[in-house]
Amino acid sequence: MQIIHTVAELRNSLKTRTNIGFVPTMGNLHAGHIALVALAKKHAKTAVVSIFVNPLQFSPTEDLSTYPRTLEADCEKLKAAGCDIVFAPSADEVYPQMTESKSDDNHLNQTMTIDPPPIANVLCGATRLKHFAGVATVVMKLFNMVQPDVAVFGKKDFQQLFIIKEMVRQFNLPIDIIAGETMREAHGLALSSRNGYLTDAQRATASQLNSALQGIVNQVKNGNKDFVQLEQQASAQLTSQGWEVDYISTRSSATLQPASALDKNLIVLGAAKIINKTSGKTRLIDNIELCLTA
Repeated sequence: MQIIHTVAELRNSLKTRTNIGFVPTMGNLHAGHIALVALAKKHAKTAVVSIFVNPLQFSPTEDLSTYPRTLEADCEKLKAAGCDIVFAPSADEVYPQMTESKSDDNHLNQTMTIDPPPIANVLCGATRLKHFAGVATVVMKLFNMVQPDVAVFGKKDFQQLFIIKEMVRQFNLPIDIIAGETMREAHGLALSSRNGYLTDAQRATASQLNSALQGIVNQVKNGNKDFVQLEQQASAQLTSQGWEVDYISTRSSATLQPASALDKNLIVLGAAKIINKTSGKTRLIDNIELCLTA
């Protein structure tokens, strides 16, 4: 397995390779990431994984400086998974035109960015301003660097997956986007790099978010399509359990628009912060898809 840090070296290595599968990550890898690598290997001969904590998608109040960076351990996991190339560039390599502010490394002078569709301004985008512009921009850059045939993204970040698919479609990129299923711990908590922020006590209760979403799914399957009321009830349930809820929303999985009674393919999404008096708040997201046949 090669570990590469520059675009020039990456392009040189990929010259002789064909049928490239790509998995972009921010590192601190868990079993969910490794499953995405396995999925890439099913669809391509060469598996490339990027590890890059992207400053452009963090707001000044978010955890860029404390985001876990575990490159050595990540590379060990990727080698065991059969990854061919790990691309771990510096911020200067990804954004060579950037001027880093001495006072705040969240603000970098990237003057050209991808402007995502309006759907980027709701759900996670409502509280994480410009987040998806940062995501789309870095993914477009990485696509240009790697030139993959297929790229794999997890369904846990469903809004991100939706926006990346739309970017590929609208920019006519010759890349097949493959969606990997969400992996979970035994009690239902979706695997996430931010789960490392949770205390043991919080991990025991963090599945409450998934349970609240599952409650909506069960009600809809039983014929209740008062989506707004169901969302309000789920939010109230989580709030009573000590969560700070960003949103609970039932949407069309095809368009991510609010669900209507006529929609058959739905997704119930949620984001909420689990609160710790000493370590602050950890924001978790989750979703559950459902298909109504009648």
